[in-house]
Amino acid sequence: MDDDNSTGVTEFILLGFSYLGSKQRVLFWGVLFVHLVTLLGNSLIITLTLLDSVLSTPMYFFLRHLSVIEIFYTITVVPRMLIDLLFSHPPLSPAGCFAQMYFFALLGIAECCLLSAMAYDRYAAICQPLHYTSLMNRQVCVGMVSACYIMGIITATTNALLICTLPFRGTNIVHHFLCDNLPVMILAKGDPFRGKVGNLTFTLLFITTPFALILFSYVRILITVLGVASAQGRQKVFSTCSSHLLVVILFFGTAILAYMKPGTNVPKDSDQILSLFYMVVTPMFNPFIYTLRNKEVMGALRRKITKHL
Repeated sequence: MDDDNSTGVTEFILLGFSYLGSKQRVLFWGVLFVHLVTLLGNSLIITLTLLDSVLSTPMYFFLRHLSVIEIFYTITVVPRMLIDLLFSHPPLSPAGCFAQMYFFALLGIAECCLLSAMAYDRYAAICQPLHYTSLMNRQVCVGMVSACYIMGIITATTNALLICTLPFRGTNIVHHFLCDNLPVMILAKGDPFRGKVGNLTFTLLFITTPFALILFSYVRILITVLGVASAQGRQKVFSTCSSHLLVVILFFGTAILAYMKPGTNVPKDSDQILSLFYMVVTPMFNPFIYTLRNKEVMGALRRKITKHL
């Protein structure tokens, strides 16, 4: 199977959490619960921001699209993971594997860019309050969100083409619970230099660059906050940024730990647990962070419940 005359790979096997043995059933129910809560919570945010006029500001426009991305992000990963946990890793066609890789990268890049746009929105609201309505008008917000999706499409397409054109012969065992760039790339025959370049580009441009822009925005916000005379004013500013900042720390912190690793060795079990956290668990936290810590969202939720009751 490993010589140059071997036939191409016709299916992939995702090992995932096979090392857990019978405990995979326990993980199945846990992942299923988290997935359902994620879908319900993000759907609730989408509904509230669409129906309540109080939540028609740019911040909630971005939040609605963040919830849309989170829903499709988890749908790309979780259903296949549940099948593998329940039915002992049925094979996955190359087309299915590369499709999962493509949409996972597209949505991940779009989320990185969107979190950066949300940081700019907070910067404009706090550091440029007199020009906020012109800086963040409807056309600008739509353009920023569109740019996030376009960047995701362009980069995911380029990266997928770099990896799909690599020769896959011999082993078809993917040491992960999804078809991610690195675990699939190391299966390629010969020197997967193009795949390495694509993976490095993805990491540097669309994880570290948006994170750097977010840091820059919050440094400017911090400088502005320190100039606020009253403690009440500082508290108000921090309360408007705390939810977004917490989501950024959860998402980028685990993503950087998962992707900023040297070499292309087979992923370890600990790497899969880290990936499980930021791909499956983190999207569940976002609705709770933006509702329980946000008076406007909680007020909108109470108004809708009171109206229907």
